[in-house]
Amino acid sequence: MSQLKTSSFLIALVSGLLLALPVSAEIDPEAVFKENDCHKCHHATKAKKGPSLAKISTRYKEKNLDEKEAIKHMTSGNKVKLEDGSEEKHKIIETKDTAVQMAVAKWILNR
Repeated sequence: MSQLKTSSFLIALVSGLLLALPVSAEIDPEAVFKENDCHKCHHATKAKKGPSLAKISTRYKEKNLDEKEAIKHMTSGNKVKLEDGSEEKHKIIETKDTAVQMAVAKWILNR
C-alpha cells in the first residue's frame, strides 16, 4: 500500500473512532447553581439571605482569591455570616465532580 493510501486510511480510521466516542455533556453552571438551591440565598446583583454574585466576585478579585477558594467555600460547609448579621452553615454543593465545581466557581466569579 502506498504511503498516501496508508495515511488516508489512518485518518479515516481515527476520524471514525473519534465519532464513535460518546460526547461529554456540556456543563451548565447556572443549572447546577439552581439545582443546588444557591439561588435561594444568592442573586446575580441583589443581596438576599447571602451576598449577590457581583459582590462575591468583587470580593474575590480584591483579595486575589481564585476558583479553588470558591470551591473550598462551596464544599466545606463552614459557617458564613449572612446579610442580616446572623450565622449559619453554608450549604455544600451536591456534586463531587471537580470539573462541575470548577465550572460553577468560574461562573460565579465572572458575574
